[in-house]
Amino acid sequence: MTTPDIAARRVLGACAGLVVGALTLTACGGSASAENGDEGGRGSSARTSVAKIVISAKDGSAGASINRTGVKVSGGKLTGVRMTVAETDETVPGAMSADGSVWKPKEQLERGTKYRISATAKDSDGRTAAADSVFTTVSPANSFIGTYTPDNGATVGVGMPVSFTFDKAITDRKAVQSHITVRSSSGQKVVGHWFGAQRLDFRPEEYWKAGSKVTMKIDLDGVQGADGIHGVQKKTVTFTVGRSQVSTVDVNTQTMTVVRDGKTLKSVPISAGSPDTPTYNGQMVISEKFVQTRMNGSTVGFGGEYDIPDVPHAMRLTTSGTFLHGNYWYSKGSPPFGRQGTSHGCVGLQDVQGARGSTPAKWFYDHSLVGDVVIVKNSPDKTVAPDNGLNGWNLPWGEWVAGSAV
Repeated sequence: MTTPDIAARRVLGACAGLVVGALTLTACGGSASAENGDEGGRGSSARTSVAKIVISAKDGSAGASINRTGVKVSGGKLTGVRMTVAETDETVPGAMSADGSVWKPKEQLERGTKYRISATAKDSDGRTAAADSVFTTVSPANSFIGTYTPDNGATVGVGMPVSFTFDKAITDRKAVQSHITVRSSSGQKVVGHWFGAQRLDFRPEEYWKAGSKVTMKIDLDGVQGADGIHGVQKKTVTFTVGRSQVSTVDVNTQTMTVVRDGKTLKSVPISAGSPDTPTYNGQMVISEKFVQTRMNGSTVGFGGEYDIPDVPHAMRLTTSGTFLHGNYWYSKGSPPFGRQGTSHGCVGLQDVQGARGSTPAKWFYDHSLVGDVVIVKNSPDKTVAPDNGLNGWNLPWGEWVAGSAV
């Protein structure tokens, strides 16, 4: 039940509670217009600014977008906007449009953070309006993000898929996939495929055309991926497909033939996996490159059989630990390169300690891109799983398309 005093105060607040520079919020919050401070105005429309400020994140709200939060004005121009982190009063840099109608933060906001926005504007007659809002952005617990590869601006090999790994299980795969589009300047049809609830890869039926430009548009901000879980990402990523390089490792001959743009560059002696620990067959994509890296057998199920701190010219082929890398520790009197497989499943090339000098491993490392394809054939092992690394090319196209949610 409303008392007369309370009702009177509400009328006073709605009609006559304005003073010069005061901030007055509408009932919905985040939007206001104010008079120019004439004591005799008392709600007179002739003395009320026609400038209407709208702050996209409403006052007191939680779950605000980290991408779409900003300020707009109609019927006037913004004269000042200040945005701060509420807890620290740290200023959030922003940018005003040339016509003074829109203000936006320069950087994406942080999740689960409380912010304050105060804005002022004037109409064409110089009358002022003001608004403010204190709100909290969507929390990490109620949102999901996808880490993806390749990065914006990268140049990659023809086998490089677009691969997303989400930090939470996605139950509405159709909604999420339909808000990510991948297109190539080559005109190749690109289709997504889900590997479980947290990984989504995109590729064409055949390798990317050399020299093509690929554009990925991520429009997940506000998209519900699971019950109560919404996306926060909104950006466009472009990358370039470089020259075509496909290298074939033949375990029977212990050689690797490197073919670039249809022409053989070199045949390199290698040492593949031993009969007890053979190398996977199949099409594998270089996903990482390291001039030197540590390889410890205990991290991939081999116990203490090896722990080498400075493996040179290492290129990752699978998540499970298959690399194509330089090898300096084989006996100099009888190196196995080109003769027999002796590794724990990796493909080894002759190298020297310290990743120095001119060696077959250095040559291949220098001539390779992330995204280049390495095909292994004639190994006694099985074909690599398509989700073990960036190796979806091992799925027939029909099976790949069947894994799409759209």
